[in-house]
Amino acid sequence: MVGAKDSTRIIRVLIAKVGLDGHDRGVKIVARCLRDAGMEVIYTGLHRTPEEVVNSAVQEDVDVLGVSLLSGAHMTIFPKIVKLLKASEAEDILLLGGGVMSEGDAKALKTMGVSEVLLQDTSPDVIVETVRRLVAERGLR
Repeated sequence: MVGAKDSTRIIRVLIAKVGLDGHDRGVKIVARCLRDAGMEVIYTGLHRTPEEVVNSAVQEDVDVLGVSLLSGAHMTIFPKIVKLLKASEAEDILLLGGGVMSEGDAKALKTMGVSEVLLQDTSPDVIVETVRRLVAERGLR
């Protein structure tokens, strides 16, 4: 079928640390577990802006944009990322949140357009399964 997506293509994930949060041990563990599970992972590094991570996600044609926040700025940063994805016509990129936040904030983020929120105690196996499930439900880009 002409123009059909290759269903065997490897899942591409961009992982980002946005804002002033300078702790990246956890996000590096997440990147490694996704890579070990056969996904292609791009880590943007520390102190990125929402604009930088959305631009990178679009340029890299990723399936998933994972943003880790420990700074408490999640209720400001995630809505901005959702808006930027929409403005870039990239709403089909799955947005995952991770880090330290309350269950109530996690639920609120999901209603704003974040596909899933994985809190600080989420095991690597659950992270991998969640990414695979969400991509399977949506399909590769």
